Amino acid sequence: MATNNRFEPHVIVILVRSLGKWVCLGGAVGVLAGLASAFFLLSLDWVTQFRLAHPWIILALPMAGIALGWFYQRFAGIAAQGNNLIIHEIHAEHTPIDIPLRMAPMILLGTLVTHLFGGSAGREGTALQMGASLADALGRALKRIFDLSHRDRRLMLMAGISGGFGSVFGTPVAGAVFGMEVQHIGQIRYEGIVPCLTAALVGDLVTRALGVGHAHYPQISALGIDPLLLLKIVIAGILCGLTSRLFVALTHTIKLFSTDLPRWWLRPALGGFAVLTLTGLLGTQDYLGLSLPLIQRSVHGEPITVMAFLLKLTFTAITLGTGFLGGEVTPLFVIGATLGHSLGHLLGVDPAWLAMLGFVAVFAGASNTPLACMLMGLELFGGGSPIYFALICVMAYLCSGQPGIYTTQRLAVRKDGNPDIC
Repeated sequence: MATNNRFEPHVIVILVRSLGKWVCLGGAVGVLAGLASAFFLLSLDWVTQFRLAHPWIILALPMAGIALGWFYQRFAGIAAQGNNLIIHEIHAEHTPIDIPLRMAPMILLGTLVTHLFGGSAGREGTALQMGASLADALGRALKRIFDLSHRDRRLMLMAGISGGFGSVFGTPVAGAVFGMEVQHIGQIRYEGIVPCLTAALVGDLVTRALGVGHAHYPQISALGIDPLLLLKIVIAGILCGLTSRLFVALTHTIKLFSTDLPRWWLRPALGGFAVLTLTGLLGTQDYLGLSLPLIQRSVHGEPITVMAFLLKLTFTAITLGTGFLGGEVTPLFVIGATLGHSLGHLLGVDPAWLAMLGFVAVFAGASNTPLACMLMGLELFGGGSPIYFALICVMAYLCSGQPGIYTTQRLAVRKDGNPDIC
């Protein structure tokens, strides 16, 4: 059969134009996301230090929750849907809904208030919402100049997600893949590879250029393939997946229960009171805010409470399930690292090493993004154990069930491989 091997210059011209367009747009999204993340991370560090210096402030957590609830009911509108609105709009085929620009400052303020008064929450949700809402606003402003289509808008939103994720965690490769992977369970949208990678890389560079640093972790040394160790990692991955499933189920259950209360203000009031009660019973504030010291102690092999992962899981599920603002990802990192540390003792594996693997594995299961999490593990902890990062993330993903922390994710491929119901 004859093949057409003729050189077609117009194809190259089209490719170069498209590449230039998305490098420019992705770079612009990355600049906005990086600036927003830098301001957010500096502000978050300030409110955290203030809370630690004035521990009595957590007593106002229930009132802070009520104030946030009123503020969002009064001004947020559809912006209150957060990450789920962004993913829904990436899927939208007809009559798209503009993501309100006010989403960025509102989620920023709401997350800072949650952390200031001691709520157990993360920061990824804030970065993603800021990045995507700014990207959507930029797309509207440049629509005529770049002749942006509905498909182009999807790519802008994906770039916003990647720029936010890559800049807030300092992991541009994982951020790029996360933006392409998070919309579907079992499918990656490679059409976004140029804008997502550009936005994630530029966002990270902008954040670092502004002097915002990220946590430093030990680097894993090279490990060969050991059959017994592989079996232990399979077991650990299954348990990480079940922990992800527990987190998602508990958070959703608390959310459903609390939204049925007869008065809206009872939801944050009871949530804040529950967090304060648990803090008082335990006699420690280790599980409030981001709980980053728990990660550091885990990955350095220092002693921690065996059930630390379950305690952090409970604190975060109550906080987010009762309407406080923030992300799930950093708490999932804490849950995974502390779980890995505990499993290390149980399975006869270096607790610090398994804490590093667990760090990304629980998140892989809860977010249904195993590939992004594998890459994140390598970016944060080095490439000494790639097969083990891959194995634990895949097992956690397979064992975490279909629902994840993002309820508007679409099922492209079932985890059991059965396509009949998709």
